[in-house]
Amino acid sequence: MPHIDYYFAVHSPWSYLAGRRLDEIAAKHGASVTYKPLDIAQLFDRTGGTRRENRVAARLEYGVQNLKRWSERLGVPMLGSPLFRGANMAPASYAIIAAQLAGGGDLAGLVDGFMSAIWVEDRDISDDATIRDILGKHGFDPELANSGLLTGAEVYSRNLQQAVDAGVFGSPFYIVTETDQRFWGQDHLSFLDDHLATLA
Repeated sequence: MPHIDYYFAVHSPWSYLAGRRLDEIAAKHGASVTYKPLDIAQLFDRTGGTRRENRVAARLEYGVQNLKRWSERLGVPMLGSPLFRGANMAPASYAIIAAQLAGGGDLAGLVDGFMSAIWVEDRDISDDATIRDILGKHGFDPELANSGLLTGAEVYSRNLQQAVDAGVFGSPFYIVTETDQRFWGQDHLSFLDDHLATLA
């Protein structure tokens, strides 16, 4: 059975635009997925990227235009300037990690729920009440917001190092572990789909 390591930043607009497509592609090919949220700013620092706050105005302006194009192309609603895009993403990432370890709920839905909270609902996903609410709505124990903190923090840090070691430099980033085939960006999910078909 193929396996996909999915590296992403919870507040990444491009990961949000990917939606549930990874889950659908994995199910189609009988592949398993490990969700690996990470600190994208630190990833950029370690892999030659540029933090958003340090990018030139022209690149930021183009990014806004391109997100709007993709949002319309995919039929996915998206706020242009969400209030909490810059909120601390670590607590939600810890919750995702804890939920994955606990099992029993809709993990892909949980990830999408956190991203939609930012990019559609203008909610602060660093807020404990918001995290608990989203966990509960996707079939997980809201108490994971607290009980999963320590393990979540440890795995979150490990995810960053694993990403660097694996050649990851952006979000979303998908790696088929059996073949070390790497796919960067939601616009490359069709290539991931095609590649998994060759492994059948």
